[in-house]
Amino acid sequence: MRFFLATCLLTSAVAQAQDVDASDILFLKVQELEGEISALRSELEAQAYLIDKLLNENEVSSPPNIQISQDTSIPDNTFRFEGINDSQSIEEVYDQGISALNNKNFAEAKKAFGYLASNFNDDEKIPLSLFWLGEISLLESKLEESEDFFQNLAINYPEHWRTPLAHKKMGDILMMSDETEAAKIKYQFVVQTYPSNAASSLALQLLENME
Repeated sequence: MRFFLATCLLTSAVAQAQDVDASDILFLKVQELEGEISALRSELEAQAYLIDKLLNENEVSSPPNIQISQDTSIPDNTFRFEGINDSQSIEEVYDQGISALNNKNFAEAKKAFGYLASNFNDDEKIPLSLFWLGEISLLESKLEESEDFFQNLAINYPEHWRTPLAHKKMGDILMMSDETEAAKIKYQFVVQTYPSNAASSLALQLLENME
């Protein structure tokens, strides 16, 4: 009987782990497209701060050194350019990426997000673009490339509201690479560092399934 219960629990744990990414991506897409803020207090405060900062910011610093492959380039005349970093062009590029992502046109979405990350400077849209680049690469089973995007987000934008989930995604990549102990350490990091974030709940669920 104990063996039967253990088998059932293990089967349920594997199924839950496989379903996490699909449900997570669906939630994120709805949140991005509808402009909703997470119900958790930490994400609400972080996103409100970043939106206010974007609207009121008059000066921006030099963009981080992010390496994007050449196949993400988009002809210059695709978007308007009063200035390389004008807000309308940023919104156009980002919205095109989201639209392509919603239509499951991952190649076009990747081009748009890669183009934005390579050519613009924005404390909100660049980290979001890096996040989606990581997600798309993960869907394409390009684990190393996906990890690079998530690491760029976490390193260059440690205070961004998507950084906790980027760390959790790196744990997922380690799990997919059969690096179970390293994944466990990464999940524990997420739980301990971002206890009030939704990513922490996801990481904790996976840790419990690993027991």
